[in-house]
Amino acid sequence: MSKAVKLFGLAVACALGISAQTASAGTPSGDYAMFQHCPYQSNAIVTGCVVATINSGSFKIGRANVPINKPIVLQGGVNNIADMGQFYEPTDVPAMSPTALDVPGGLLGLMEPDTTWPGPLAQAFWNIVNTANDVTATAELVGTPQAKLINASFPPDTGDATVIQLPIRIHLQNPFLGNTCYIGSASQPIVLKLVANTTSPPPPNSPISGVPAPLTIMDTTNPVGQILLAENGTLVDNAFAVPAAKGCGNTLLPIPIITPILQGIVSAAVNLKEGLPAAAGKNTAIMSGDTAIGPSVYVQASEQ
Repeated sequence: MSKAVKLFGLAVACALGISAQTASAGTPSGDYAMFQHCPYQSNAIVTGCVVATINSGSFKIGRANVPINKPIVLQGGVNNIADMGQFYEPTDVPAMSPTALDVPGGLLGLMEPDTTWPGPLAQAFWNIVNTANDVTATAELVGTPQAKLINASFPPDTGDATVIQLPIRIHLQNPFLGNTCYIGSASQPIVLKLVANTTSPPPPNSPISGVPAPLTIMDTTNPVGQILLAENGTLVDNAFAVPAAKGCGNTLLPIPIITPILQGIVSAAVNLKEGLPAAAGKNTAIMSGDTAIGPSVYVQASEQ
């Protein structure tokens, strides 16, 4: 293990001695302000605060490829960076930011009307395409993430190299699709197991490689402490399955079609165009960005 990690571990151990002096419930400040939503105040098991920002990458699900061109922030708490364990929910904000990514091609790129569609539904489709073609896709957590953050910088040669496991669904939104159009659900999530080394996917996908994030330590002065930085890393997974889209079709549209039929027709059109459900080996997630980890005792000591 690197000298940086050893020094960081020693710093955390020494910092435990100041925890009894910092029992207030203020707001983290200075270099530690980024950890203001860390759940250390409400959950004594949390010893580390995490803020990870995904700056670039892409989601390929079936035949759709959505670029990550806006920051997605994942934050919360952990009780150990060297073992696979629960990622604890932050306070006041979602663990994964609701970043709405643009779907290339919009509604026309996502689906197309079938010749068997009822006339009013087809007319509603084209009316909305002409006024609001844009479609957004937002990844939402539907379960508890698991994380072994040290794997982001030191992926093992054998065994499970997962850095973070994310159970998610994809929320598709457009006036024609309505507000209940999802790919995945709590009972049938898309489960990403992101790694920094090389994947072993089933065909037709071929192995792809992530980029381990170099570790550095940022020394802080108020309080005297340290923040562990893992920057410019890339995590990948191309061995996950994606279920079919469900619940698509805006029930508030003035068209005489009952809800189950409407959503069945529209969801089927999305699935046909995008090749969903898509078995493992047909999907890819690539996420590049930076992670900051602060010992909760230092975060607490910075409170004002």
